[in-house]
Amino acid sequence: MFWLNRLERKDTPLAPFKRFFWRLGRNFAATLGIVAFSLTLGSCGYHYLGGVGWVDGFLNASMILTGMGPVDRMETTPGKLFAAFYALYSGLAFLTMVAVLITPIYHRFIHNFHLECEGREENTQPSAAAPGAVPGTSM
Repeated sequence: MFWLNRLERKDTPLAPFKRFFWRLGRNFAATLGIVAFSLTLGSCGYHYLGGVGWVDGFLNASMILTGMGPVDRMETTPGKLFAAFYALYSGLAFLTMVAVLITPIYHRFIHNFHLECEGREENTQPSAAAPGAVPGTSM
């Protein structure tokens, strides 16, 4: 998202757990915002275009957003079109929510792995090979 530039770079130390958990909370809140927007969009669309009540519109929106499938059959053409496009949108919203939630965990893992590899490279020193020896062969 917009705060990806605030993640530590490869030459900086690993962030403390307090900052890591704050990032997890922030990304979880962003995910809740995506869910709230998606459910509002779906409920309004099913109510106004599908001709169902508010509770039934919320039920349909939540079932589509979680991947369970529709509950009510749409009878009108605008309702059918909305249901089709909302289902496509829900798939993209799901992938976006997963990416937003996983970003801090993935970044910490990769950053930690990079620091470990960098530490190994500093600790290893090249061995003195015999003159004329071919690297990778043993005698």
